[in-house]
Amino acid sequence: MSQPQPPTTEQVDAYIRTRLALAGVDLDMLPEQPDPETGVPTRDQALRSLRSFVTSAPVAIAGWTPPVDGRPAAAHAQQAAPPLLYPSITEAWTGGVDER
Repeated sequence: MSQPQPPTTEQVDAYIRTRLALAGVDLDMLPEQPDPETGVPTRDQALRSLRSFVTSAPVAIAGWTPPVDGRPAAAHAQQAAPPLLYPSITEAWTGGVDER
């Protein structure tokens, strides 16, 4: 059986850009040229740093999922909102579904 091949640089870059897009971050908003006055990293510097992080610690980010409409992702929704004993009473008191 052959060993799995590590991802290419292009694959890692696509992964990073996809994960950032899911979080609402656009690397293209960063400048192309360094700005010594503000110290803002360039696109290439940010991507290089993120690439280093992703390839060295993939477990740290593998389980992260973005929130949906300000709420936890579906995988965590069950923990954030346990079932109600009497949902009709809660709906009557709150005017709708429990928003926990």
